[in-house]
Amino acid sequence: MIWTTLRIAVAEIRRNFTRSILTALGILIGVGAVIAMVGVGQGATAAITDDLSSIGSNLLVAMPGTGKGPAPRTPAPAFTTRDATAIEGQIAHVVGVAPTTTVPATVVAGSEELTTSITGSTRAWFAVMDRHVADGRLPTEGEERAGAAVCVLGASVADTLFGGENPVGADIRMASTSCEVIGVVQAKGANTMGMDQDDFVYTPLSTAQRRLAGTSDVASIYVSVDRADHIDRAKADLEALLRQRRHIAEGSTDNFQIHDTREMAQMVTGVTSTLTAFLGAVAGISLLVGGIGIMNIMLVSVTERTREIGIRMAIGAQEHDVMTQFLVEAGLLSALGGVIGVAVGLLGSWSGALAIGVPFVFDPLIVVGAVVFSALVGVAFGWYPARRAAQMEPIDALRHT
Repeated sequence: MIWTTLRIAVAEIRRNFTRSILTALGILIGVGAVIAMVGVGQGATAAITDDLSSIGSNLLVAMPGTGKGPAPRTPAPAFTTRDATAIEGQIAHVVGVAPTTTVPATVVAGSEELTTSITGSTRAWFAVMDRHVADGRLPTEGEERAGAAVCVLGASVADTLFGGENPVGADIRMASTSCEVIGVVQAKGANTMGMDQDDFVYTPLSTAQRRLAGTSDVASIYVSVDRADHIDRAKADLEALLRQRRHIAEGSTDNFQIHDTREMAQMVTGVTSTLTAFLGAVAGISLLVGGIGIMNIMLVSVTERTREIGIRMAIGAQEHDVMTQFLVEAGLLSALGGVIGVAVGLLGSWSGALAIGVPFVFDPLIVVGAVVFSALVGVAFGWYPARRAAQMEPIDALRHT
């Protein structure tokens, strides 16, 4: 019985092929738009998550001040290198601690100059932040202790100041301080937000403090934990230690913040997922429009086939047979638009991901769900025309001309 119904539905769609295609166009556009929007959104989420993981895995970041977000809103006493030493010696599961200060400065090499950020830290910064030297070397422990005038360039800074030449061994000027270039950091390129991750100059912490900042303050402390399942324990211990060292009374509010890469990833993923859902919902409105188009065409089809319906019912067809026939036609028509819409949506998702520089994400669940949902839309909007056809009186239908 079901095969007969399907055969009749296919024959009816082929008989009015042009009208069927135009009717399915609304569903096609709706499914394509949903898949494209969701695909690009998932690609953006994946790209941002990769960007966050690239700054270092299992990472905690402590900053003085309070307030929501990565930039503290309420000022507070800065950290010191002694805080970093205490963290390294007293917190379990810590594999790297990098006290860091950042100073904006104009860097000059010959006739070239640019304004960039000077990152002052220890050698541990490279391991904690998962950065590697492409050419040259890192500062020695002796150079760090002495505050030697040496520096390691980010790839973008090296390209701007020296073009294609190897800068190792050359001298550059940072503000009023001259330093020797001893290395170049391996390039990471721009992140998803378009920020250049290679636009910096690294120098020993003591060098940045004495020669550039003029203070012994530490702006942030990066703490690398050995395993992801130890982050919560390390974070709690770090908070307790900093409260003790900063003499914060029990019950008083912390004057520092501790963030971890999981929180950053969850926050960004939450925002992008919400935005993706919103865009998908907006695109899904076209599915509603497509469903209304199917209802309209099915009502026209019922009117055109009134005599056919009367003949079928006169030779023994029941109401549910007639209703099933029209529901199958509506569902098949909608599913046809859904299948073509999937191809269009995947092409749009791939093109959009390529255009904005994010990975193309193929989610089979979204594809299957879109086709099934499009068929359900057809059935839902085809119910009224099918019900109207099924409730016809055979005598009245046979009299129709």
